[in-house]
Amino acid sequence: MCRNIKTLFNFEPPATEDEIHASAVQFVRKLSGFNKPSQANAEAFDLAVAEVAVAARRLLTSLHTHAPVRDREIEAEKAKERSRLRFGTG
Repeated sequence: MCRNIKTLFNFEPPATEDEIHASAVQFVRKLSGFNKPSQANAEAFDLAVAEVAVAARRLLTSLHTHAPVRDREIEAEKAKERSRLRFGTG
């Protein structure tokens, strides 16, 4: 799993279009191996990002869970703590 792609499901407030787009960009970067595509590949790269973003939005709106909604701030604090323990930073 690409570490830069964040979980977007079951948060309040729901994921924004910017968050979904950023995840789509990270996913396409990982698949293609391009951080920034060449001009020759830019159109295909951008189309793939748009298509992945649509699929991600469709997925997020169709998923259901009985789990309690997660709080973004609490999850961010948990991530910081995991990073501190893993890398000794903080």
